[in-house]
Amino acid sequence: MLTEPKLDAARQALDQSLVQALTAAIAHRSTSPEPTPDADALMLRDLLGRAADYRQRTILKALHGRMAALNGPAMLACGPEAGVLVADRFGRARSVETSDAALAEAARGVRAVIDIASSRPWWGRLLARPDLRVIGALEDDRNGLPRALMISTEPSGPTGDDRSFWVTDSTLADARIGEALAAVGLAGHLLTATGGLKLFMLAGYVQADDGRLDQTPGSLKGVIGAAPVF
Repeated sequence: MLTEPKLDAARQALDQSLVQALTAAIAHRSTSPEPTPDADALMLRDLLGRAADYRQRTILKALHGRMAALNGPAMLACGPEAGVLVADRFGRARSVETSDAALAEAARGVRAVIDIASSRPWWGRLLARPDLRVIGALEDDRNGLPRALMISTEPSGPTGDDRSFWVTDSTLADARIGEALAAVGLAGHLLTATGGLKLFMLAGYVQADDGRLDQTPGSLKGVIGAAPVF
């Protein structure tokens, strides 16, 4: 004997409310100007602040990312880490094989998410590309370290809770570089080193023309952008 399935009327009503809310939100996004990355980060942070627990925060992040991808700039992923992180946060995205191709696409207005770990220090090229900058980093949870950087031509300012990314060619030991950063009031953590360059993550929003950077180790060095933390 087949048993007739029982429908949960309360759950159906809640699901319908969710559909109506999503429909309204998507319609509004399609007719309103795309927010700058920093404004979008502030809106997401406010949304996450209303979440009841980590599970809700995870769902809201994924939902926000997919909605942002509907009308925002096109996005691509370069590298295995970037591919997984972008899919988790924003949904499916086009992939490219090399960081050179990803940066070329970013210069044309695409948001390119690229693996930090690489045999070539592609992020060092941003020192000579003021038109390109880091505007995001995944993962962006304060309890972990980012594994991929989002590169764009879009302007982005401080959000009140950020991490900046600094490149140097200093040959000093990592601990000595950290001490030198601390001496000028900057807290830094090494993310990766390759090809004679090192990529550090700095606490807070540090502008490229911050005078304190003049006193840091290295001859080829500089901030290449910043990303919000959630």
